[in-house]
Amino acid sequence: MKLLPNELTRMVNEAIRAAQADSSLPSFDIPTLDVRPSKRADQGDFSVAVMALSKLARGNPLDIANKIAAHMPTADFLASTEVAPPGYINFRVDPAWLKSQVETIIAEGDELFHLELGQGKRAQVEFVSANPTAPLHIGRSRGAIVGDAVARVLEATGYEVQREYYFNNAGVQMTNLGKSLRLRYLQALGDAIDENELSYQGEYLKDIATKLVADQGAALRDADWKPFKEYAEAQMFEIIKTTLKRVDIRHDQFFNENSLYDSGAVWDTLEELDQRGYTYKASVPEDADAEERADAGDKGEAVWFRSTQFGDAKDRVLVKANGDPTYTLPDIAYHKNKIERGFDICVNILGADHYVQHQVVKHGLTALGLDASKVRVIIVQIVHLLRGGEKVKMSSRKGDFETLDDLIDQTSADAVRYGLLARTSDSHLNFDLDLAVKQTNENPVYYIQYAHVRCAGIFREAALRGVTDDGANLNLLGDAEMSFLRKALELGEVLELAATHLEPHRVAFFALELANTFHPIFDNVRVLHSEVPPEVAKARLRFYRAAQIVLKRVLRLMGMTAPEVM
Repeated sequence: MKLLPNELTRMVNEAIRAAQADSSLPSFDIPTLDVRPSKRADQGDFSVAVMALSKLARGNPLDIANKIAAHMPTADFLASTEVAPPGYINFRVDPAWLKSQVETIIAEGDELFHLELGQGKRAQVEFVSANPTAPLHIGRSRGAIVGDAVARVLEATGYEVQREYYFNNAGVQMTNLGKSLRLRYLQALGDAIDENELSYQGEYLKDIATKLVADQGAALRDADWKPFKEYAEAQMFEIIKTTLKRVDIRHDQFFNENSLYDSGAVWDTLEELDQRGYTYKASVPEDADAEERADAGDKGEAVWFRSTQFGDAKDRVLVKANGDPTYTLPDIAYHKNKIERGFDICVNILGADHYVQHQVVKHGLTALGLDASKVRVIIVQIVHLLRGGEKVKMSSRKGDFETLDDLIDQTSADAVRYGLLARTSDSHLNFDLDLAVKQTNENPVYYIQYAHVRCAGIFREAALRGVTDDGANLNLLGDAEMSFLRKALELGEVLELAATHLEPHRVAFFALELANTFHPIFDNVRVLHSEVPPEVAKARLRFYRAAQIVLKRVLRLMGMTAPEVM
């Protein structure tokens, strides 16, 4: 499928060069001119503003527009080029060409608008990246949905994509998880425990403890926390993987932070930063804030990174006075590892609390002589779960939270995916449980999927009646059908922008616009009606076949199903 805005932009630039060649316009470097779909029908299908050329071309914008229009090359999809004040060029798509796109859509099928933007390039998307201490709750689930949607958009635009999950199976959190499971295990054996000693109080640990007793009996009664930590980790990862699978998310690689220590990469990174002159030893300064004191330690000298040389507000601690690295050092080592694996772009989906940290990591990469611009970060803001218009309180430590499994059970995987994708990632999101379960057009998930269902229903009924779309005369299609085709052709640009700016919510927005365009057409453009001539019915059936393909493509780009019945 052609991306008409890109084609028209190319043609406008060609027209400007032609006008410059015959001196209709003076010579100047052509700036970026964006051709966009028109907002009103009387402005054509696409338009471009050339007012920005006024100074460069030393003329009136309307005159400049006329000179460009006079040099526009011809194209099979272009019916007319019109100029409008104060300096617009409007383009109308040829109706016959537009109707012919029904066959192009059908031919491309599930690969509709597969672009070559990232052809030959490798992208890594790292998302979820939660330590396996609890089931996924709704806050972390937003990053999971956004990350997978980014991966899908990148794949649709030609990138070879790897999905990665980064975790640390050591550290205080995992130790506390092991200790908590040990107490729950003893409780499952009938021993009394002090629940105030539990770092993790969720019911899920009771379930794991019950399974452990079934597997091991009382054999671990006298064991320390370590075997419990290992068992809890394995069980939690299976729970997390199973949960993600329910929303059609699968990771290609699970990267363990400990491997960076096993390979020596953490200390090699520190040594390289030191050799490049970007580290120094010092005690914590007297005016240090609480975070710096916690990172450096109050006694002895810590190792600091000269991040202020790269525009940071302050230098950062890499190694504490006691010799333990802060999270900054392995983070830099991990991203160094990513770039050395040959990815052209590395996308990180992070919570808002990681905003400063990701900038420090980029400074570290720059200090190592690596291209930090390859690391692209999407900050995901907080999700508030609403029930009855009130916020639901969540706490992963107490187990008082809505897990992703809970939400799927109460709504559906599709409702969760769309609900967490349908706002920009950097804005707070209210997930309305009451709306998500409604089987009405008020619910955007239902409304979008219902468009696909209606298409499927037509073909079931057509099959019963023996009506086919073979040999359809697409010239019999009307204005209503063409309005949907115009909207469908915007998908390519939506995908290109979503991939370029890493904004998968654009697909969710477009899906709702597409459904808004489709439903009125379906209500009025009948196929299997006694008053519809057979040849017109055949053409309309062919149109609905194309519409179904477009709707399915958009749903799958969001990771949602395309149901045939509801």
